[in-house]
Amino acid sequence: MLGWLRRLARPASADTPLPPDLEAQVVARAPWVAALDPDRRARLSRLAAWFLRNRAITPVAELELDDGDRALLASLCCLPVLEIGIGGLRGWSQLIVYPDAFRVNRSHVDAAGVLHEWEDDLIGEAWDAGPLVLSWADVLTDCAAPRDGFCVAVHEIAHKIDALDGDLDGTPPLPRDWHADWIRDFQAAFDALNERLDRGKRTPIDDYAAESPDEFFAVASEYHFSDAARLRRAYPAVADHLARLYGPPPLG
Repeated sequence: MLGWLRRLARPASADTPLPPDLEAQVVARAPWVAALDPDRRARLSRLAAWFLRNRAITPVAELELDDGDRALLASLCCLPVLEIGIGGLRGWSQLIVYPDAFRVNRSHVDAAGVLHEWEDDLIGEAWDAGPLVLSWADVLTDCAAPRDGFCVAVHEIAHKIDALDGDLDGTPPLPRDWHADWIRDFQAAFDALNERLDRGKRTPIDDYAAESPDEFFAVASEYHFSDAARLRRAYPAVADHLARLYGPPPLG
């Protein structure tokens, strides 16, 4: 079904799984992986092994990662491309891992030509044409609470998938008929979320999703894996699209 996206890139095949001891460690630490059926778990193991061979994992700020940690990170990064395949990981080559949240400098020139500068504390970031960055502490927190609606690795990989067509707009590259349906349903959900915020009402998912269409897609992707029932109650059409893109949510 997703051959259209697999054809975006033709890297070496993912045909060698993780060593059994590393796969066992991942299953023990990542509830989403443990919940996969045997076929999907085997496919994820092969994708994660490919990731370890072809993507640099670089710890910074004195963080140390052992082989089990690296296998866990690779598996979480590959979870959103389980149905898409390796083509979903094209366009970047490095995962940078901080011990905890990290600070970045931001700048913006407004319509009046005034330069604004500030600092953001982040737990993850996906650069347009560069590395993916994660906070190790938050990765571990997500694994310890897999049904709380958060998974920073999934969030940032969703941004990378979104950008595969050259535009970070909340819509990954899709066949024409699916593309039209996706835009209609995601826009309706995004507008409904912002309307609730404008009226001062609680939102059914994290209100960070209202920041932009690309953040809505990334946040909704987190819920697909970590609280699919909540996502389906709030936005059933969005839940259907994500199940088609990512496969059935591992935790139901």
